[in-house]
Amino acid sequence: MPALAARSALLVVLVLAWCPAGALGADGKVVLTSTAPFARAAAALEQAIADHQMGLVCRANAQQGAAARGATIRGNQVFLVFRNDLAVRLIQADPRAAFEAPIRIYLYENPDGTATLAYLKPSTLFAAYAHPEVARVGAELDPVFERIVAQALAAR
Repeated sequence: MPALAARSALLVVLVLAWCPAGALGADGKVVLTSTAPFARAAAALEQAIADHQMGLVCRANAQQGAAARGATIRGNQVFLVFRNDLAVRLIQADPRAAFEAPIRIYLYENPDGTATLAYLKPSTLFAAYAHPEVARVGAELDPVFERIVAQALAAR
């Protein structure tokens, strides 16, 4: 496990060093682009979620939905990510904060076939709730989401 943690930390450093300025918006939204094709980035994101002990609560696939209607769109998926023990902590601290869970990671295909990934930092999502435990959950999740995204973006 220490090797995985060290590798994850290195990935975070490399991705953050590679990211263009402005990848983190003033609103707490993180928007990054992968060099991997969309399908590979989507698979890497799903694997990263599992590797970092988070749950993939739901995966909404707009591309499949459009295809079912006979329409064609580029890759477009929303990954809803959370973990039950964290949900329990939120609900016990302030049930209103559970409205923000699960946390969305939005992945969409660019015209060149690569993928863009966007999510709101958990600490930003939970900032509106004036409870210290809710803030702790957000602070704990920020680096987890950074590692998930770093691993997914490292896919080639």
